[in-house]
Amino acid sequence: MNIPSSYLERIRAVYPNISVDHLDFNQDGMVNDVVIVNHQLVCRFAKDDWGKQVLSHEAKVLEVVQKYVELRVPHFQHLEQGFATYKLIKGEPLSRNTLLKLSEASQARIISQLARFHQQLHSIPNEVLVNTGVSSSSAERSREDWLQLYEQVQEILFPHLWRHQQTWIHEHFAPVITGELDLSYTPVLIDGDKPVYHILFDPISESISGLIDFGTAGLGDPACDITVQLSNIRRKYCAAYGKRLSHVTGCH
Repeated sequence: MNIPSSYLERIRAVYPNISVDHLDFNQDGMVNDVVIVNHQLVCRFAKDDWGKQVLSHEAKVLEVVQKYVELRVPHFQHLEQGFATYKLIKGEPLSRNTLLKLSEASQARIISQLARFHQQLHSIPNEVLVNTGVSSSSAERSREDWLQLYEQVQEILFPHLWRHQQTWIHEHFAPVITGELDLSYTPVLIDGDKPVYHILFDPISESISGLIDFGTAGLGDPACDITVQLSNIRRKYCAAYGKRLSHVTGCH
């Protein structure tokens, strides 16, 4: 485990009295390196200048989110340019296999938690977000962005695909090309990036213990969050998730 000495020096400078008994080092993230001290303290280090900007914006988002959502999210204890710390939220990634092994009641509870979280997140008043300095999510995409992606897919991928695969892609993008799919929306706060490893599961209570990594969060289309979650959960529960979200948001 080759943790950069600069990381360890920064941790000791901020926490001079800490007794380091165990260190975990994770470099998997695209934006941050993570050092977990004594299974208790999460220390995030931005990998580059862009990462520093992302971390700064995430701090603004979390300042608001923790006041409006019930599920636990990171609370930064220390924040400076390119470096932040928070108390570890215990739990394991909520993989699809983990979800499938649970009882019907536990699965329904988790789906309700996710739906409730998104309802609360998407309902945060716009003036609060503006006053806090929350800007657009990096997950935000326009119709022009999707059309550009469609062109790139045809240029780069089509030479390597079979004809039926190309047909599927044409059909997939058709609603955007024809304008049949209405991509207009009212911007709300979205997390923009909640794969299973950002959703923490408590195997004792069989419920979600917390949510981490809001680096992609910002103003955007709420459909982005819903789509990600529908792809994460078991297919038979997609309708249940949508129904519960409809119930708590009043949307259909």
